[in-house]
Amino acid sequence: MSYSTADSLRPVTLDDVRGAQKMLTGVARATAMEGSRHLSQLVGSPVHLKCENLQRTGSFKLRGAYVRIAGLLPEERAAGVVAASAGNHAQGVALASSLLGVHSTVFMPNGAPLPKISATREYGAEVRLHGQVVDETLAAAQEYAAETGAVFIHPFDHPDIIAGQGTVGLEILDQCPEVGTIVVGIGGGGLAAGIAVAVKAVRPDVRIVGVQAAGAAAYPPSLAAGHPVTVANPATMADGIRVGRPGDVPFALVEELVDEVRTVSEDQLSAALLLCLERAKMVVEPAGASPVAALLGEPGAFAGPVVAVLSGGNVDPVLLQRVLRHGMAAQGRYLAVRLRLTDRPGALATLLGVLSGVDANVLDVSHVRTDPRLGLAEAEVELHLETKGPAHCTEVGQSLREAGYTVID
Repeated sequence: MSYSTADSLRPVTLDDVRGAQKMLTGVARATAMEGSRHLSQLVGSPVHLKCENLQRTGSFKLRGAYVRIAGLLPEERAAGVVAASAGNHAQGVALASSLLGVHSTVFMPNGAPLPKISATREYGAEVRLHGQVVDETLAAAQEYAAETGAVFIHPFDHPDIIAGQGTVGLEILDQCPEVGTIVVGIGGGGLAAGIAVAVKAVRPDVRIVGVQAAGAAAYPPSLAAGHPVTVANPATMADGIRVGRPGDVPFALVEELVDEVRTVSEDQLSAALLLCLERAKMVVEPAGASPVAALLGEPGAFAGPVVAVLSGGNVDPVLLQRVLRHGMAAQGRYLAVRLRLTDRPGALATLLGVLSGVDANVLDVSHVRTDPRLGLAEAEVELHLETKGPAHCTEVGQSLREAGYTVID
């Protein structure tokens, strides 16, 4: 499988994916597939998790990056490669290049999570920080490619990338031959397109459902228009699928082969990440949890057996802390309240007694006495509470009001 950079619009076939699978032998892991009893009960049929979060570099991206770089001509390899990424693609390109003896330069935005920057360097890439958003970083990488002759490795818009990602689909068919539905997150579309090429060629009856974050959903309007459409200012915590425009190559395949594209909210992403951590014992980034979010959103819409692709696990610890708190709040298990009380000795202890009486666990207390908005004898308290669900949250608020406290919304 040796293709020049000019060969970027050729069709992707099952033979390409099978060739990529041979190329990846000993490089990419055939990742585990784990059953989920909780999701199976919810959906009403077996649900399996395809654990690409356990892949080398922590995501599926190594597959496509390796196949793309391995397919370069000798003179192209000699010129080196360049990529732009905030995380997963960066690490995939860095490791693939190191394994193939190719020099790699990876542009990452200023403010990219430090663990991802460090990992990319440790995999062997020269990292350059540029720009505040990925679009600026992408422009810098393409300018570098034009100046130096380095080959730009696109994260999703190339047949070799798609063929490499499609090997996930072949593994799904081997591990779960009876699969009825595959649910996979979509950003630019490389993974979904690759899986669709592989699976539909062998089992055209399998339903393939793509999932996008609602704040960065470029595929629904693009599919409606019949061509890639740019969504301005895509915004979601799921940076792995925060893409403003589908790639031309994957779009054509998604349009032809993917049965449906759904969107999920930030609350659903948070709840899905929390479920993966608590129930499946899987550390998954928000983009990787998007298929689980779709199952949680409408569990009856998926014919089983279902395979949900956990595409990556490279989550920044700071983001993980915020997302877990957000997920707990979305499930009614975390409650933040502000209220005013009389500033006198014992007032805070009395308040805590009320909360103890309704079995709310206090995680944090902030006590303000000097704000000019407060009366002379008032104090404001903000409490972060661990609760047991929406009904318990309602009970806590009602108990505080019955005790005479003014709860500030």
